[in-house]
Amino acid sequence: MRPLNRPVTAWAGRRVWLVGASSGIGAALAQALLQAGARVALSARRATLLQSVAAGYTQAVVAPFDILDQDAWGASYQYICAQLGGVDLIVFCAAAYRPERSWDVSPDGAANTLAVNLGSVYTGLATVLPAMLARGSGGIAIVASVAGYVGLPNASVYGPSKAALINLAELLYTDLQPRGLDVYLINPGFVQTPLTEQNKFAMPALQTPQAAAGAIVRGLSAGQFEIHFPKRFTLLVKLLRWLPYRWRFALITHFLVPQ
Repeated sequence: MRPLNRPVTAWAGRRVWLVGASSGIGAALAQALLQAGARVALSARRATLLQSVAAGYTQAVVAPFDILDQDAWGASYQYICAQLGGVDLIVFCAAAYRPERSWDVSPDGAANTLAVNLGSVYTGLATVLPAMLARGSGGIAIVASVAGYVGLPNASVYGPSKAALINLAELLYTDLQPRGLDVYLINPGFVQTPLTEQNKFAMPALQTPQAAAGAIVRGLSAGQFEIHFPKRFTLLVKLLRWLPYRWRFALITHFLVPQ
């Protein structure tokens, strides 16, 4: 069967805006794309870390800003377009996470997580989509998580925010693919990042950011819609999603809920 998106046969010269590129998966993905010859704009709040990721790559553009500042998106986009001539692919990789049970959630904490993980993506879409739609080409990649597949303990706000991103990527594909745009949904399992360092439980199939970046680049290059990894873990979670609720809740309670 044909891939759902257009395969990327060569990264050299492709203009990528990577939002959330200062650490973790975003930083590793930025370096992987730069090594492949892409021209990459790196954004996050921490300019010093972005400079470190971009060091040694003449085709890298550092564009720090706060993704919760709606006005800053437009200014950053204009700067990036001035440097690169436009954006062929935007990757939404920024995320906020705190392990918490439902009774630990605070209104302010929940609002911040939802604003970073979900609200900022809508602001970014409003920023880049007009130009992409006008020329009839471009790509949107959204980094969600397997935590969005099912309701899991300790992901009381993070999980629902990622489930919303999965839903968003699906509807974006049906909206945008007929108009010439590609849409990618990226669902990582556990990856060694500053966010997952907060977890106090064993994380099965834990991957390095570099392994995650490699899986993402391969998926983008192949034109896949959903890029999920490592499959030995993500396929099990997918199976859990399809079980009847009675069985699913029993398995989650037995194996995942702290006793």
